[in-house]
This record gives sequence, structure tokens and C-alpha cells, in this order.
Amino acid sequence: MRVFNNGEWRRQDLMRLILGLFLVYMLLFWVTNWVLWATKFSFDPAAVATYYRGDPASEFGAPPRPVEAMAESSHMHLFAMGMLLLTLTHLVIFLPLPMRLKGTLVVGTFLCALLEQGSGWLIRFGGAGFAWLKIGSFLGLQVVLLGLVVALLFGVLRPTQNGNAEPGTPAALVRRGQA
Repeated sequence: MRVFNNGEWRRQDLMRLILGLFLVYMLLFWVTNWVLWATKFSFDPAAVATYYRGDPASEFGAPPRPVEAMAESSHMHLFAMGMLLLTLTHLVIFLPLPMRLKGTLVVGTFLCALLEQGSGWLIRFGGAGFAWLKIGSFLGLQVVLLGLVVALLFGVLRPTQNGNAEPGTPAALVRRGQA
């Protein structure tokens, strides 16, 4: 973390390469989120509700989503998304953004992810009316993830714009006590 905190990562091409490739990976993750959504749902709340609550009136009498399947999905998603969001939001700390905006991004990101994951449970056991929450939280999470990735990519590609003083400048020398 010292490398990020003092801005040394800007001078380390390998660190910038690793971050850049991680962010490309995250863009691909973002694309597959949309593919998975499109294969399971639509933006029709009734279709989302049917996925979780089933539809006994359908031709094959689709049963509700089993609790075991939902728990398995939540188990993996909560851990994986938690680690992903920890990584992305931690990196946001080093962007040249106002602290209030950084805090809003962090809270918004985790809130959208929790609502996106929890809304399936709410639909299944609380009612079909929560389908709007699933759709909204999915869209919110995708917007926030894309925004984080793009902002971080910009920070990697333009490392001198990360809010830290350039090495050798008066501000950097003051921070190091050399002025």
C-alpha cells in the first residue's frame, strides 16, 4: 500500500501494467454481467419475479427457485463481490476526487451490490413487488462498476493526475521534509 499512498506506482510500469490488466479484466466481468442478466431475465418485473417465484400456471409448472440454489448462489456471490468491491473501492482512494465523492462511491457501490444480491431473496419470500428493486439495483451496480473501472483506467493511463505531488516538485519535497 505504501506504493499507492506515496504515488510511487506512477513510476513503476509493472504496477501500472498489472492495474491496467486487472481493469480490463473487470471490463470483461462487466460485459458478462449483462450477458448473464440477458440469459436469465429481462427488464420486465413479471419475468424477474417468475424466475424467483416460479409460475405454476405455466406449461411445465415452473417451481419457485429452491432455497438451496439461492443459498449457494449467494454464498459465492457475497464472497466474490465483496473481494471485487473491496479491491475496486480501495483503489478509488488514490484517485484525485473529493473525499465526499469517494465516500459516496464506496457506499453506493456496496449498497447496490447488497441490494442486487438480497433482492432475489426478497422477491422469492417477500413478494413479486421487489422485482423492481432487483432491476434497479442491477442497473445501479452496473453503472457504478463501469464508472469505477473507467475512472481507475483513467488514473492508470494518466498517472500524473492521481492527486499526488510530482516527484521533485516543491509540494513533494515539502511532504518529504526536504524543502
